[in-house]
Amino acid sequence: MNLHEYQGKSLLKNYGVAIQEGITADTPEEAVEAAKKLQQETGTPLWVIKAQIHAGGRGKGGGVKLAKTLDDVKEISGKILGMNLVTHQTGPEGKKVNKILVAQDVYYPGDSEPDEYYMSVLLNRETGRNIIMYSTEGGVDIESVAENTPHLIHKEEVDPKVGLMPFQARRVAFNLGLSGQAFKQMVKFVSALYKAYEGTDASMFEINPVLKTSDDKIIAVDSKVNIDDNAIFRHPDIKEMRDITEEDPMEVKASKWDLNYVKLDGNVGCMVNGAGLAMATMDMIKLSGGEPANFLDVGGTANAERVEAGFRIIMDDPNVKAILVNIFGGIVRCDRVAQGVVDAYKNIGDIDIPIIVRLQGTNAKEGKELIDKSGLKVHSAIILKEAAELVNKVL
Repeated sequence: MNLHEYQGKSLLKNYGVAIQEGITADTPEEAVEAAKKLQQETGTPLWVIKAQIHAGGRGKGGGVKLAKTLDDVKEISGKILGMNLVTHQTGPEGKKVNKILVAQDVYYPGDSEPDEYYMSVLLNRETGRNIIMYSTEGGVDIESVAENTPHLIHKEEVDPKVGLMPFQARRVAFNLGLSGQAFKQMVKFVSALYKAYEGTDASMFEINPVLKTSDDKIIAVDSKVNIDDNAIFRHPDIKEMRDITEEDPMEVKASKWDLNYVKLDGNVGCMVNGAGLAMATMDMIKLSGGEPANFLDVGGTANAERVEAGFRIIMDDPNVKAILVNIFGGIVRCDRVAQGVVDAYKNIGDIDIPIIVRLQGTNAKEGKELIDKSGLKVHSAIILKEAAELVNKVL
C-alpha cells in the first residue's frame, strides 16, 4: 500500500525522524490558513506548495512550487489543486491532484548550495536482509545516478538477527562525508529511519532528499513509503491512510473480493489460481500471439461468487478481446470455478468475446461437464498447448 508524502512523514515523525513540517489542504482557502498556522508554529518566512499524488518527479511536472506571500500561496494552490499532474512515474495519462501539502521552507535564505542526500531502506530479496541504500547525490533521480555514477551509491546490509548496529549508522554518516554535529545528527536520523521501517512493516522507505541545513540539522524533506500489504492487518491506523482515488478502480474492486489483480495493457484477460501458474499463463498468451490484459489470481479458496466477481472485473476492461481461464484444481475445486464461469456468463449477459476454459485437477471432469451442459459458447481445453492454440484462433 502506497502512502502520500504527508502520511509517510507523519510515520517518520512518530519514530523520531526530523521532518520538514507541513499541513495539508484541499482548497486554496485552506492552504492560506495552513500557511498562517505553519508560520506561527515554525516561523517559516516562505512556504513550499506540494501536490500529493502517489508518484515521484512532482517538481519537474510543476507540482512543487515556492510561495513567498500568502497571495502566492492562494494562487499557486489554486493552480495545483485539480491539475492533471504528469511525471515520469505517472505515465502520459497523469494523475489528478486532490490534496496539497503546505510545507515550511527549510532552505535558509542566503545559504549556498545545500547538501542533499538520498536514502532508502528496503529488502534485498537475494540475501533476505534489509539494506540501507544511500548517496551524496540527493535531489535527483536515483536511477540516473545508478546508471551514470554507480560508485556514488553505498549500501549497508543489516543482519536481521541483531538489527541495525550503531557502528553501521556511523559508517553511513562517514561515507556521506559528514563530521561534527551533522555527523551525530545523521547517526540519529539513520537509526530512527530504520526503526520506522521495521516498526511499520514497510517494504520501502525512500527519502529524497535528506537535507543538511546550514546549522547542521538533518531533515527528511520528502518521503515515499510503501507498506507490505501482507502485514497491514497489524496496523489498523496505517490501513486508514489508504487513498483509493490514487489506485486503479479495477484493482480496488478486486481487493474487496480478496482477488490478486494487476491491470496490464494487453488484449487477453486471464483468470488463474496460483501466482506461478498465472505467470506461466501470461507467457503462454504472449507465445500464442496475444498480450495479457491482467494478472488475476483467484487463490486457493475461490468460490463461484469470487469467480463471477473476477469475470466482471476483467470484462470492465474495454481492451479485452478474449478471456482465458486456466485452473489447476489442488485446493480449489474445478467444479466451483466452472459454476462461477457459468453464473457469470448468465448474470452478466451478452458476453460477445470468446472464453477459453482449461480445468485440470480436483473435480476437473465434473467442472467440464458443468460447462459443456450449460449451453454457453465456451471453448474447453485440456492441456496448455490446446489453450494456446485456441487463444491464437479466437484473436
